Amino acid sequence: MWRTASGWILTLLAALAIGPAGAADAPAKQQLGGDLFVAGGALTVDHPVAGDLVAVGGSIDVDAPVSGDALAAGGKLRFGVDVGGSAYAAGGRISVAAKVGRNLRTAGGQTELGPKSEVLGNLSIAGGQVHLLGAVRGHVQAAGGRVRIDGPVGGDVLVTSGRLELGPNARIAGKLRYRSREPIEQDPAAQVTGGIELLMPAWGSDGGASAPRGERSGAAAWADGIAWTWTIGLAVLAAVLIALLPGFYAGVARAWRERFGMSVLLGFVLLVCMPIAALVAFVTLIGIPLGLLLTALYLALLPVAYVSSGIGLGDLGLRRLRPGSAQATGWRIAAAALALVLLALAGLIPWLGGLIAFAALLAGLGALLLQTRRLFGGGHP
Repeated sequence: MWRTASGWILTLLAALAIGPAGAADAPAKQQLGGDLFVAGGALTVDHPVAGDLVAVGGSIDVDAPVSGDALAAGGKLRFGVDVGGSAYAAGGRISVAAKVGRNLRTAGGQTELGPKSEVLGNLSIAGGQVHLLGAVRGHVQAAGGRVRIDGPVGGDVLVTSGRLELGPNARIAGKLRYRSREPIEQDPAAQVTGGIELLMPAWGSDGGASAPRGERSGAAAWADGIAWTWTIGLAVLAAVLIALLPGFYAGVARAWRERFGMSVLLGFVLLVCMPIAALVAFVTLIGIPLGLLLTALYLALLPVAYVSSGIGLGDLGLRRLRPGSAQATGWRIAAAALALVLLALAGLIPWLGGLIAFAALLAGLGALLLQTRRLFGGGHP
C-alpha cells in the first residue's frame, strides 16, 4: 500500500474535483496506471483491477478481482471477489465473501466474514456486531458489542467484547485471550489449542478483579476531570471559530447537515491520506519540511474537525428548536457548546460511544473539506 500513497492523495483531490453533485448522483472513476479510484452513490466494481482499488460511496460491491490492495469506505460494503493484497474497509455494514491475500482491517456497525471467506494474513476488526465464519491464517484482533467466531484461525486471538461466542466450527490454533462483561459462550465442538485466558476487566466493569475503592474513586475523579476540562476547551474553541469565522462555519454546518454521509466518507479518506502523505514526504530529505508541516496540520485539524461536528449539530438543533435565532452568534455558540457536551456524554456509552466520537470526527473533517472546496473551487457544499 505504501507504493500508492501518492495515489491516495490524488484520490482525495479527485473526490473534490468531482464535486458534491457528481459524487452523489453519478459514479466518477479515475484510472492511474493499474490503480482505480471511484466515488459515487452506488458503486459496482465489475472489471478486474490490475493495481489498487480506492472506493468511496454509499454502497460498494466489489464483483471483480483486485490484484493489489483495496480501500473502501461507505454505508454498505461487499467484497465478493478476491483481493490480492490487503483490504481496508469502514462502513455501516461490511460483508466479505472472498479471499484476501494479505491482511484485512475493518471497522463498521455490522461486519461479517462469510463461510467462503479466507484471510491469508492477519485480521483486525471492530464493530457493533462481528461474525467470523471464514478462515484466518494469521492472528485475530476483534472488538465489538457481540463477537462470534465460528471458523478456523491459524494464530492467536485477542477479543474485547460485551459478548463472545465460539461456534461449533471454531478451530483456534493459538491462544484465545478475551475481555468481556459476560462469560464466554463456547459450543462443545469448538476447539482452542492454546487455551483460553480471561484478561482483567477494566476498572468499574461487572466482573473480575477491580482496584480498591479509594484508588478507583481517585483515578476516576482524575480521569473525569481531564475529560470535562477537555470538553470545556473544545467549547471555547467552538466559540472562537464561530465568532471569527461566522460565514465559513455556517457553510461547514450546512455541509454537515445536508451532506452528512458524504462528509463522513471524505473525512475517512482525509484521515487516511494525510499521515501517508507526511510519511512519503519524510522519506525524501527535501520533503522533510513538508512532512513536518503536514504532521502539524494533521494534529491541529483533528480537534477542529471534532468541534466542527459540534457546531454542525448545534446549528441543526437551533434551526429546529429556535429557527429565529439560527443566525445569532450568541445562540450558535451556546448550541455548539451544548452539542459538544452531548457528544461527550454519548462517548461514555459502552462500545457505541467510540463509534459516535469517530463518526463525529470524520463528519467534521469531511464538512470542512466540502466547505473549503466550495470557497476555492466554486459550487455548493
